[in-house]
Amino acid sequence: MNIVRVIALVLVIGGAVGLAYGGFTYTQENHEAKIGPIELSVKEKKTVDIPLWASIAALLVGGGLLFAGGRKN
Repeated sequence: MNIVRVIALVLVIGGAVGLAYGGFTYTQENHEAKIGPIELSVKEKKTVDIPLWASIAALLVGGGLLFAGGRKN
């Protein structure tokens, strides 16, 4: 399997996951204050939205690479 097909598969899978989920969340821990032995921290949940156009573009580019990468001259 050559590198073009691997990249194409990653794009197709990434585009499909982006369409299915639309984004992902993660937790970021911030250390707010440290007073002697006492440490205060805050955990924030953040959301990253994946645009619909980016998912569709990844699917199209990945599909195009699979089609073009499979051709032999």
